[in-house]
Amino acid sequence: MKTISMVDFRLHADKIIALVQKGQRMILTRRGKPVARLEPIINEAIDSDDPFYTLSDWSDATGESLSNKQIDDIVYGK
Repeated sequence: MKTISMVDFRLHADKIIALVQKGQRMILTRRGKPVARLEPIINEAIDSDDPFYTLSDWSDATGESLSNKQIDDIVYGK
């Protein structure tokens, strides 16, 4: 994986971001030490049956929050 310094990133941010958008992964360094990873975000379609995106369907008129256990049961089918 290619490394890029903070100085180079500041000077060439537009070009570096364009490379990342094309799939290049890079490690951002500060004073020679890795501090961050730059990688493209893959835009995947969300499955229509993904339970995370249906949590609002489980809300009720009181507006009370679901507990973590309730959310786990919905998402993981327990």
